[in-house]
Amino acid sequence: MMKKPAMQKSKQWNIKGAVHLAGIFHFLHSCGSGCLVPFLTLYFRHLGLTATMTGIIMASKHLLALVWRPISSVLARQYDKRRTVIVGSLLSSALVVLLLLLFPSAGIKAESGRCNTSQPSADPTDGSDFTTLESINIPSQSNANVYSVNHKTIITEQPDELSSTYTPTLVNSSSNWSIRAIRSLRNLEEQQEEAPHTEFLGSLKVMDAQQQMFFLVLFVIVLWEFMAAPLEWTADDGLYEYLDFVDATGRHKGVKVWKQLGAAVGTGMVGILVTKLYCRTGTVTEFYSYTALMILTAPTAALFPLYLRKRERATSGGFKALQLVYGNSQALLCAITVVLTGMATSAVSDFLLWQMQDHNAMEIHMGISLALAYLSQAGFAPLAGRLARFLKYHGWLMVLAVISLSLQCLYYSFLWGPWAVVPAQMLAGFSTGALWWSVTSQCEDIATPGTEVTLIRLFEALSLELGAGLGSLMVGFVVQKFGLKILFQGISVILALWSIALAVLKWKIPRQRRINYSRLLAADTSEVSESESDQEKDWLETAMEDARQGNKWKMDKF
Repeated sequence: MMKKPAMQKSKQWNIKGAVHLAGIFHFLHSCGSGCLVPFLTLYFRHLGLTATMTGIIMASKHLLALVWRPISSVLARQYDKRRTVIVGSLLSSALVVLLLLLFPSAGIKAESGRCNTSQPSADPTDGSDFTTLESINIPSQSNANVYSVNHKTIITEQPDELSSTYTPTLVNSSSNWSIRAIRSLRNLEEQQEEAPHTEFLGSLKVMDAQQQMFFLVLFVIVLWEFMAAPLEWTADDGLYEYLDFVDATGRHKGVKVWKQLGAAVGTGMVGILVTKLYCRTGTVTEFYSYTALMILTAPTAALFPLYLRKRERATSGGFKALQLVYGNSQALLCAITVVLTGMATSAVSDFLLWQMQDHNAMEIHMGISLALAYLSQAGFAPLAGRLARFLKYHGWLMVLAVISLSLQCLYYSFLWGPWAVVPAQMLAGFSTGALWWSVTSQCEDIATPGTEVTLIRLFEALSLELGAGLGSLMVGFVVQKFGLKILFQGISVILALWSIALAVLKWKIPRQRRINYSRLLAADTSEVSESESDQEKDWLETAMEDARQGNKWKMDKF
């Protein structure tokens, strides 16, 4: 007698455990990113790069992510290599970023007074001496050159033809290291004159130290962003499809708060550590903290909940999202707003720490102030629903966000001390938090089934990558020519004018909504405001009345 085959035990999906594991992963990853990314531009200033150079580097980083992030996400999904991409991105980015520590400073060390430097190092090669050259330009037609070495004036008389017996004359400097620096400059010039111009990378040799530093840092940052960019979208796509398979996509939004909490812990922690250990380690603590946390996140990435699927042809969700935004006036207005706010936010993230440093702020002040901004954004979520119901329409939250960001930038231009930035940081919930809550609600208004996440990604790319890239490129030139105070005041005026125009346009343009029947059936009647129910009823009754009138017109015609 044949035995009946045993019934296979159905696979159990631990949704709660998967969401908790995803929260831990995003917390650790955001904590590591918070240790380094907000402080990058401050490190560029330490290397001696100008505001224009800093803006170009950050713009290249954002624009590369704009192109490479969606492409890498689609490829990882198509070839089912999401886990490999996530783990590889963590480890490779953790190692590549350490290349920046190999570059010596090419400018004045702004924090030289923080540690006791009354006893100079006897070894001229010791890194604690921080000997730098403000000018390395040696004009061939000049008879005298002026340099500044360790804040001391050096005047060299240059004959018409350099010879091996030529020795520079030093004024106000008795350091042997200064003499060696000038001799090395003269030898470098002789080698450049003898080298053929057709030699590979010959153009790089004729650049001064600051320009060489700029291109080296730009190369490392582009390489680092190429490694780090695929991680976030790839992980979010895998988690969303995992939850969608078991009809639990509503829990996907709960992971976002862990990103903000992780960034707050990372910025605050590294700010305290760098300040305490600065005289021993300098700024390397930020880099090593980032590397350690990225490596620590790798084991959680190996267990990260992902939905595995067979190879599929790439979908055209991005083009559908573009069509939905282009065909809706309110969504198009939202897209313009996120690009402008992205440009303004990039100015704040790139140069706010410069403004704080100019007012004697140290890393502890910077880290805690940035942590307060992230906590303010996380704390805005419980208030968003009530505030939207009070305003009767979530679109007015976007106007409130633009006004709040304008006030923040105006406040940044009048800083007077290390802790003066704290009140403005507390407004981050009403600027960044309110903006993205309104954007999410706008996506729900126009989304068709399966396009909600793609629409949110589109607005994120417009703000965090396209807007931030264009903003970084422009504000670098503004800071270089007009200064930080004029930059923040100019941004404040532009945002104030746009908030007025945005309010008028939102009042004039009619609101169009798609009825999401699944959301309406799942929602409790107490969660839907009376005004929204009336609007949906009016819209549905109007559509049915138009359909009846159309059918009646056809019957009369025939």
